[in-house]
Amino acid sequence: MTHGISEVVERGMCVGCGSCAVRTSGAIPVTIGRLGVYEASLAGATSGQIAIASKVCPFSDDAKNETVLGDERYPDLDHDTRVGRYLDIFAGRVTDDARVLGSSSGGLTSFLLEELLRDGHVDGVVHVGRGENSELFEYVVSTTVEELASSRKSAYYSTTIADAVSQIRGDGRRYAVVGIPCFIKAFRLIADQMPDLETQFTFYVGLVCGHLKSQFFAESLGWQADVPPDSLARMDFRRKNPNRSSSDYDYEVESHAGERRVRPTSSAVDGKWGYGAFQPEACNFCDDIFAEAADVAFADAWLPEYMDDWRGMNVVVTRDRVVQGIFEAGTARAEIEVERLGVEDAADSQGGNFRHRRVGLAVRLADDIRAGLSVPSKRVEPGYAGVTRRRRALIRQRRAMSRLSLERFDVARRASDISLYIRPMKRAIVQYRVLDALSRGVLSTIRRLLKPLGTKRSV
Repeated sequence: MTHGISEVVERGMCVGCGSCAVRTSGAIPVTIGRLGVYEASLAGATSGQIAIASKVCPFSDDAKNETVLGDERYPDLDHDTRVGRYLDIFAGRVTDDARVLGSSSGGLTSFLLEELLRDGHVDGVVHVGRGENSELFEYVVSTTVEELASSRKSAYYSTTIADAVSQIRGDGRRYAVVGIPCFIKAFRLIADQMPDLETQFTFYVGLVCGHLKSQFFAESLGWQADVPPDSLARMDFRRKNPNRSSSDYDYEVESHAGERRVRPTSSAVDGKWGYGAFQPEACNFCDDIFAEAADVAFADAWLPEYMDDWRGMNVVVTRDRVVQGIFEAGTARAEIEVERLGVEDAADSQGGNFRHRRVGLAVRLADDIRAGLSVPSKRVEPGYAGVTRRRRALIRQRRAMSRLSLERFDVARRASDISLYIRPMKRAIVQYRVLDALSRGVLSTIRRLLKPLGTKRSV
């Protein structure tokens, strides 16, 4: 049976990208759901509208996969199953330390987008920025370098492209579109089906993603800093700290009353990315790490030789020669510094990501098939081959923790009592850490891991 958009929505694996809303001119609405994630509603759509929407849904079997999209766009480039097609791979950052300080990583994403605007390659950029209404973040359209600068840094928050793309459609201007892998795929699929937007989407800029976060993540971090959800006005997910490594950053929250709080992300119960807190179900079915359908992909350089430097560094995979030329010109002007990397280096920088999206995906697919559930066709073979029993238990626990975090935080919000989320989450994390130790064969650490969580930094 084909796993189309109907099955995607029914299984709760809609990522809320909004491609279906764009393709059907709003006949399929995408709105924020109970668990803080955008989701599509097919209730009022005709069978014909559902059929055309299924061709642009990034988790539908009716849509082209990332390999096909990459092969169509970059047929002359080398290919690797981990990073997709590639022209060049390097690590780098901008040389201006002030600009690096205002970036989540090495500042090269902002550098490229600003150069695309300055050089006249695009008239605007469609990207996630500060929200103007009730949302902390949303897709916005920037047409100046100043507008871009006001929305730098990572935003771990559920958003949709629907309104922003509807805003620019047919205006005759060219845009760079920015997004995590599934959103880049959605942009590509829309362009494939809608010639008017194909001419407008000029550059595709991908952001390597460990997993998307529900809007609850921002609220949870704020609440743990004594700023409850209804008081949260602003969030900076990544503030660099010169006394710690690049991966050990802070976050800052601001209340509507103007009170600001800064805390280490590691101090939050759900601050460790590996716990999968507030991860939507869609992320359990993604196999694209380096945004294979994008002209360029940016990642954090989580490599030993770079992580001790608090300023941060990007890993960059280029696939477009105009983009490559912009980086070469920036290097010649000493505005950026780069070091060439190989495919193995790029893959190593995202080791946990590959374990989740390749090894973990194989297990999750096999589990769901065994349970008689519909699953999308992925480039990973379902099964348990080479995955130990303990590792499978760890993979399943992480998936359960994602569901638990979403459900329990919803309960906590309704009751205005964060402990209704914190207590069960801490118990689940203890179980996860024991399973992690067992899967690695580190039995001697179990007693330490069983100590109460957060004895130094927790809420």
